[in-house]
Amino acid sequence: MNLVDSSGWLEYFADGPNAPVFAKALRDTDQILVPSVCLYEVYKVVLPQRGPSAALQAVALMRQGRIVELGERIALLAAELGLKHKLPMADSVILATARVHDAHVWTQDADFAGIENVTLVPESRPKASRQRPLASRGKVRDQSQRSPRGAEAPPPRQVPRSNGTPANMPTMTRTSAMRVTTPEMRK
Repeated sequence: MNLVDSSGWLEYFADGPNAPVFAKALRDTDQILVPSVCLYEVYKVVLPQRGPSAALQAVALMRQGRIVELGERIALLAAELGLKHKLPMADSVILATARVHDAHVWTQDADFAGIENVTLVPESRPKASRQRPLASRGKVRDQSQRSPRGAEAPPPRQVPRSNGTPANMPTMTRTSAMRVTTPEMRK
């Protein structure tokens, strides 16, 4: 099982430099765990940047994995792991979810450094590039809008699934409408 944390999902949706690494982890949707706290974090970032439609689209893509709610067992383990590894609450819940379900964590979050069964993907953006406001990176259009020259928007990128889903069903796609930045990217 794979568990991609919020930083990984946001990198994937933004088609950032590390998106291909997370795309590999997200390839088999039957093997993806999504803690409900990741839904919260991704929705909270995408909503103000891209609006409700894009935020709900992000959640819909995440829901292709198995959503794991915060229950008593995960909450108590999260508290223990948070104290042991000095993790913030959301990160402790993510790690506890992975431990309870024997999943491997994929992240860009340095808080996970040195923790067993975690792949920490170093952020490849220099801090200066994360500071640029969205407006300086070019306007991101909804998929249905045309580019300034009248050309169609590029088709969404797809990550193949191995679970036999028919080709005409939507699968783990991200579009230019999904490009987001996190507060860390703007620092």
